[in-house]
Amino acid sequence: MFFVCWVDAFGLGDLESQRSMRKSLLSGRKRDVAKDPTGKEINALQQHIQNLLTPSTPFFFNTLYDPFRDGADFVRGYPFSMREGVPTAVSHGLWLNIPDYDAPTQLVKPLERNTRYVDAVLTIPKGTLFPMCGMNLAFDRELIGPAMYFGLMGDGQPIGRYDDMWAGWCTKVITDHLGLGVKTGLPYIWHSKASNPFVNLKKEYKGIYWQEDIIPFFQSVTLPKECTTVQKCYIELSKLVKEKLGPIDPYFQKLADAMVTWIDAWDELNSSAQPAPAAADAKKDGSSSKKK
Repeated sequence: MFFVCWVDAFGLGDLESQRSMRKSLLSGRKRDVAKDPTGKEINALQQHIQNLLTPSTPFFFNTLYDPFRDGADFVRGYPFSMREGVPTAVSHGLWLNIPDYDAPTQLVKPLERNTRYVDAVLTIPKGTLFPMCGMNLAFDRELIGPAMYFGLMGDGQPIGRYDDMWAGWCTKVITDHLGLGVKTGLPYIWHSKASNPFVNLKKEYKGIYWQEDIIPFFQSVTLPKECTTVQKCYIELSKLVKEKLGPIDPYFQKLADAMVTWIDAWDELNSSAQPAPAAADAKKDGSSSKKK
């Protein structure tokens, strides 16, 4: 089962608007849809599904980007033993028009717009983190769903606008450990919601400061081999967050506890489902497909 998270890209803040957008998407209505350089409207949902249904190649970089796209393949020198790829857990799309900048960059470049369309999809290499944006995101719920907790952030918390990126850092560490893939690039959406940089700065300033410790933490995390499911990985990650980031600020101790609560809730609400598998198990179930 796939989950697409892009409601925020259309500036829909209330539940009724979100319901309206879901109906629009299901009925095929056009709203704030990006177009490619030829003027053709981009079917973001179709591209996300295509990304998720084709394998990723995180262990060796292919200079033609995604070898499973039409018109591409593995280049000379790519190891044949790695050409099967691994199941794709996350499809991370991009945006045209208003860029997804942090507050300081927004203040420096208030009129900048992203007009550059790049027709490419690529696998983010193993061991490489990235700033995940929840505005144009799809993921395989069965493969990585338990890791998609957007953090203890927002009202009443000392940090905001880092929720999707926190989920992305956790997800990337776990997909690397379990042998799953993350793709980025197409599809594009049209981002027309310009947020207030002064409001954003109040939400982000501690995150900007803490990020200099958070990123090295995630870069150095090593999960034990006993962590064979997403849930086990996430619980282990919560322990490391409390141990390594807890001394920075009590907030991280609360966040670590919230991560455990999230997994407890996930397991309770999905008690009939099996734990999200590692790549080897996913392949046995036919989650990966070879390029023909």
